Amino acid sequence: MLDIPVIHAVTTDKIILRKDFIARAISVMQALGERGAVHLRSQLIPSPRLYDIACRLTSLHADTSCWCVVSDRLDVAMTAFAHGVQLTSRSMRVADARKAAPRLPVGASVHSADEAVIAESEGADWCVAGNVFETATHPGAPRRESSFISGIVAKVNTPVIAIGGVKPEHVRSLIEGGAYGIATIRGIWEAKNSEEAATRYLSEYDGHGSASGKNSVATGR
Repeated sequence: MLDIPVIHAVTTDKIILRKDFIARAISVMQALGERGAVHLRSQLIPSPRLYDIACRLTSLHADTSCWCVVSDRLDVAMTAFAHGVQLTSRSMRVADARKAAPRLPVGASVHSADEAVIAESEGADWCVAGNVFETATHPGAPRRESSFISGIVAKVNTPVIAIGGVKPEHVRSLIEGGAYGIATIRGIWEAKNSEEAATRYLSEYDGHGSASGKNSVATGR
């Protein structure tokens, strides 16, 4: 059984480069525990520094049980012993990542049900689907609401994580629409207190989503 986290705190280069990032990441990982994951997503940070940060966060798993997932960079995820890799449209295919790292949990970022079906067929352990609502990271992209998530869930058995402008008050409708969990960037990292923000997302999930029983997923890996 693979216990996939239900709350995913996704970063950007700007977030990672903040002087207080490690301290904030530690507080978020402590708040989310085994039910959370911090995603290191970077396009600009040099590999050696990204590797060092990934190693630091991965080492915190012993104390927090929270995952560290590295986006796109399979090499960094493997060498830092991260708890998963998140592949995007710019990354290698899920099937190729499986060949290189057969035991590493793999997530796939998708934007349609068809993409989710392909990711599942290639062995993705979860899909991050978005964007659901309007978000600054995808300016001009239309909001698609919970029906977008339910449409993907209807086509795959792979857990679907909703992303894109997700606020705590959206959690209920997303879980009711079939989402396994949620991912957020600004909702946690741009909050005045990231630890409290992470706790609120988890509380909203527990209050509205735990009845679904979607806390673990059986896989063949």
